[in-house]
Amino acid sequence: MAVETPICDFGWKAPGFTLPGTDGRNWELESVRGPRGTLIMFICNHCPYVQAVIDRIVRDANELQAMGIGVAAISSNDAETYPEDSFENMKQAAKRFGFTFPYLYDETQEVARAYDAVCTPDFFGFDKDLGLQYRGRLDASRREAGPLDLRRELFLAMKQVAETGHGPADQIPSMGCSIKWKDVA
Repeated sequence: MAVETPICDFGWKAPGFTLPGTDGRNWELESVRGPRGTLIMFICNHCPYVQAVIDRIVRDANELQAMGIGVAAISSNDAETYPEDSFENMKQAAKRFGFTFPYLYDETQEVARAYDAVCTPDFFGFDKDLGLQYRGRLDASRREAGPLDLRRELFLAMKQVAETGHGPADQIPSMGCSIKWKDVA
């Protein structure tokens, strides 16, 4: 079932975290943080919305990192119910797609809850002081990648954040598969 992200709560502070990465290292928010902003992305391996644009996510992340934006991706899906999203499969995906950013495993789902993440992909773009400036979509792609000349909304928003400290006033929510929450006893 497709869901959309809520409207950007400008200035909301990024919750801290410590999560294991597919590179064998534990990552904290401070170790991901960039001098001109930070992008935290909730993604997973099996979601068709993510699969459709993963090459664009990697492209934009690489270009944003070159501008001083720190980038990390987090998978919070229940890997027992969705084995394709297991930590081992995350390692393979990070290698296959050439991630230049940490791909982190939120096995307890505490980080996804702290961020109020709702879907994959869900993008959180923060300024240099970790205040939220963007909670929108990558581009106008849906379950299938749109044309290559689509407006790069996430990239342009984060470029603006890097240059001015502020995100765009008008943002279109991201759409994707709902996060696969574990059953709570």
